[in-house]
Amino acid sequence: MIAGKDRLSPDKRAELRGVISTKPGLARFLRVTPKGLLRVDAAAVAADAKLDGKYLLRTADPHLSAEDIALGYKQLLEVERGWRDMKQVLDLRPVFHRLEDRIRAHVLLCWLALLLARIVETRAATHDESTTWPRARDQLQRLHVGTFTGPAGVFRQTSTPSPEVRRLHTALDITLPPRILDLDPEQPATP
Repeated sequence: MIAGKDRLSPDKRAELRGVISTKPGLARFLRVTPKGLLRVDAAAVAADAKLDGKYLLRTADPHLSAEDIALGYKQLLEVERGWRDMKQVLDLRPVFHRLEDRIRAHVLLCWLALLLARIVETRAATHDESTTWPRARDQLQRLHVGTFTGPAGVFRQTSTPSPEVRRLHTALDITLPPRILDLDPEQPATP
């Protein structure tokens, strides 16, 4: 923004300085020479570069180590992600309870749903890093049970699991349901 602006009149440079001062990200790196020329403050840039990628975390507990503070902060991010997921990914809508027992039960069920989602993500992530709860849920919902009637009677059969469904069942240590769930030869076939 200041390149080639030395030829501007002092009033125009002051106007440009005013525009830059409204942008905090730029204003802290601007320096004005004694002659009123606009320059990049190299010392401010160097000082800012030393802090790139670093965070300042404060706590009221002086007994916590730096590692514990950082872990607590990361867990805070996970808690916030959990609340977002409960509202969006788990598709929970507002439920209005008045009795304390029902409120506690609702919160417990929400927490259990979130816990289940996180367990699925962490266990499935050991086999595939890109596994998220919505992706796993979509894949697991593709396994269906159909009821069929034939000459041998009525039977229930599961759909053929996809390789992704097989992978998720293996990662979660859940056995796949048998292909034929039950067969009732007593019931006659309907024409």
